[in-house]
Amino acid sequence: MKFITEEESAALVTHEMAYAAAREALCAVVEDAVLFPAVLAHGTAPTNRFSIKSASTGSFAGLKVGSFWPGNPEIGLPRHNSVILLFDQSIGRVEWVIEAGKVNAYRTAAADAVAADVLARPDASLLAVFGAGNQALFECLAISRIRLITQVLVVARVEAKGREFVAALEAEGLKATLADAQGACERADIIVTATPARAPLFEAEWVRPGTHIASMGSDAAGKQELPPALFERAALFCDYPAQAVVMGDLQHFTGDRNRITALGDVLLGRAEGRTSPDQITVFDSSGIALQDLTIARSLITAWERENA
Repeated sequence: MKFITEEESAALVTHEMAYAAAREALCAVVEDAVLFPAVLAHGTAPTNRFSIKSASTGSFAGLKVGSFWPGNPEIGLPRHNSVILLFDQSIGRVEWVIEAGKVNAYRTAAADAVAADVLARPDASLLAVFGAGNQALFECLAISRIRLITQVLVVARVEAKGREFVAALEAEGLKATLADAQGACERADIIVTATPARAPLFEAEWVRPGTHIASMGSDAAGKQELPPALFERAALFCDYPAQAVVMGDLQHFTGDRNRITALGDVLLGRAEGRTSPDQITVFDSSGIALQDLTIARSLITAWERENA
């Protein structure tokens, strides 16, 4: 068994690596891959939660364990952590264990960037982000790689945290300012929601024609970031329909589920993406194990090159 530490994986990962891995995963899920039902669980304290997501393809298989321990910042540790396991397909033993806390932030944002690259208007330049946590920062950085973002509108529940987040964005070279939910939605070309919300963050009528929306915080039953009325106005896309309707924002969609398109089918030219400049597009990103397994393979290649 081989082991890549958190420090090593964090030093190896890049936005370019994550983007390529996410695109590969989103295509694989509509081709030869098999995704197994996610396991959602908690620690001895119910507030400490973890999930297990697993998948296999014709050439590799494994799983990712992601944990959320909300009290960790009090002892100087991040709330989120991830570990990826890849199996030796010939004997069934774990071949690689990769600590991937920071990698997970890259991989999650990369899927939204791949979606925005094919669904957002080419001239989209104003990004609204709901949330001011660590993941929200990676979302903004990933989106800014595929569209010329001239300003980020930050919608945060706590103003002080929002101001800190604005400063963090500006330190990365992105112009940013605080905004209220309605004002942000009415101005934005792209909206990203990166929160643990369990109720809609804005009203459907606030979203203007031509907007692209990505929901990435809804990754468990009961979570919700988008208003269901928005689904009636929008073209609907997701990473994996069977999972999105159970634990993504699309669990709250009560319409015809044949309207939901896997993004991989768009990437492979099997389905249409955006069809007009005024169309509203929604990408529901509940997170699939293949994203973790494909980026794990890229990390292994980079690690072996450095340790040859």
